Amino acid sequence: MAKIETMDQLRGIYGDPLEIAIQKQLSVLDKHCRRFIELSPFAVISSADENGEADVSPRGDGPGFVRVLDEKTILMPDRPGNRRLDTLTNILVNPQVGLLFFVPGMNETLRINGTAELHDDAELLDMFADTGKLPISVIKITVQEAFLHCAKSLMRSRLWQVDAQIERKSFPTLGAIIKDQLSLEGGPVATQEETDAHFAKSIADNG
Repeated sequence: MAKIETMDQLRGIYGDPLEIAIQKQLSVLDKHCRRFIELSPFAVISSADENGEADVSPRGDGPGFVRVLDEKTILMPDRPGNRRLDTLTNILVNPQVGLLFFVPGMNETLRINGTAELHDDAELLDMFADTGKLPISVIKITVQEAFLHCAKSLMRSRLWQVDAQIERKSFPTLGAIIKDQLSLEGGPVATQEETDAHFAKSIADNG
């Protein structure tokens, strides 16, 4: 098996990108990108620390939970979680981030790359007052690149197809997995229903 180590080797295998794939990359959010964000209830954000060690984190709330401030700026709320703060600590030392937005039922995705900074001033937090619970902080992202990604990956995965969903009970609960991974002793762990109820209450109470 040959290791690919140079750009020439890579391009020799894949060829040059389609011209339209280059041209579709925008430096601002047009009306279609903005509408996609307004419809999206889920996104992932990637970041890296000062050494380039990468992380990716899922984020979700109601459709439009990420707010478009203007054609170059979006605001992502940061809500209560496990307090690892992987994304936030990375942003403090390396502001470059990437985002991937999903809309249920759409196979296309929206990719955004840019720089991020953290804010907890009341003016920005209050922009999320209509959600009932204010976020702890806001990730303010300046857009450098934005483009719609084609449907092939989600079509291949059949992500939204009901018949592609697994029976949830065929996979252990998160509590059972952690107990096994950490070799923890103790009694029975919460069922999936109990786990879901716990997180639902946490969201209702804390956002």
